[in-house]
Amino acid sequence: QVQLVASGGGWVQAGGSLRLSCAASGRTFSNYAVGWFRQAPGKEREFVAAVSRSTGSGSTYYADSVKGRFTISRDNAKNTVYLPMNSLKPEDTAVYYCAAEPARTPYRIITVGGEYDYWGQGTEVTVSS
Repeated sequence: QVQLVASGGGWVQAGGSLRLSCAASGRTFSNYAVGWFRQAPGKEREFVAAVSRSTGSGSTYYADSVKGRFTISRDNAKNTVYLPMNSLKPEDTAVYYCAAEPARTPYRIITVGGEYDYWGQGTEVTVSS
């Protein structure tokens, strides 16, 4: 099992930046695929970005709405996944959640929330116009 703690949210003006972190407990975090999701008020949860358990070319995937602005990366030595977010827009306002799932293959990307068994508590991001 793994426990996740998301952090780094806050308030920022449009065009600004934040970096979210997802810290995991457990020694086998490197075996987990990880994803970020977000839920805005009154809306359903949506996929944001995902990273496979192995880093390298083709091991990340992004929602079209954040492509080119957000970058997902992981540091397995620190059991942490990062989500730097640049050029933030008011429509990025949401509670952001990280999720993890054991991945049998090194480059598996998981974009469906229902396929993740482990979730962090969420960190709130507010972008003002």
